[in-house]
Amino acid sequence: MDTTLTEAKPRAPGVTPATVGMLLREWRQRRRMSQLELACIADVSTRHLSFIESGRSVPSRDMLIRLAEQLDVPLRERNALFLAAGYAPLYKERAFADPDLEPARHAVELVLKGHEPYPALAVDRHWTMIAANAALQPLVASADASLLAPPVNVLRLSLHPRGLASVIENWHEWRAHLLARLRRQIDVSGDPTLAALLDELEAYPAPPHAGRAERGATDPVVVPLRLRTEFGLLSLISTTTVFGTPVDITLSELAIEAFFPADDATARILHRAHGERR
Repeated sequence: MDTTLTEAKPRAPGVTPATVGMLLREWRQRRRMSQLELACIADVSTRHLSFIESGRSVPSRDMLIRLAEQLDVPLRERNALFLAAGYAPLYKERAFADPDLEPARHAVELVLKGHEPYPALAVDRHWTMIAANAALQPLVASADASLLAPPVNVLRLSLHPRGLASVIENWHEWRAHLLARLRRQIDVSGDPTLAALLDELEAYPAPPHAGRAERGATDPVVVPLRLRTEFGLLSLISTTTVFGTPVDITLSELAIEAFFPADDATARILHRAHGERR
């Protein structure tokens, strides 16, 4: 009986497709759970779970759903589990422009527009921007046009030397915050595209103006983004909004990043800039 918590290793390209048991074991190990722990919370015998992981038993569709829920497997990867077990995928994936997603698109548009005069944007699972409000444009105006041409990767735009790196006052601090978020996302999803993005971002050099990360007398409650713009220095904090209980892959992977002023001066600047654009 396997009760170890060894780290899941990614499979090399071109190898034989993984069985459902192999995939479940990878997700269990990624969640740092033993077979005993998973068996207890999923209400299944350890023996049966061991048989599933070893390939001696094929899980029923209901059992697979139960295990995937307890392992918090993303919807996209749940479909991979179903296919590996010989079942049809359960979750649909539609393009964001699909007519069936019109209510969701409308909700995103309402949130983005309603957040003005503060900037907000919507991103997919790979941090590709799929929508933004008018308040975002002045913040990214200094970036090279090549980084603003669709598809725009928000993390690349933020940290690339020709992106916003040269105008981010607290570059080291903001970089550490973004990379920590990305590492957590990779740990949860196991997404190889995100892993490659992390390698790329880590290789970017620090901009010439960047010194050591600033720290005050006490640690901040949140990490702000301190950005130099044509309107003045902005200090912003961010929040993330996701759809509740989505059953569509696209919606499950969509997030709205909304920025708020971290001080009164920033609020005044954003309100003034919004008024000038109207």
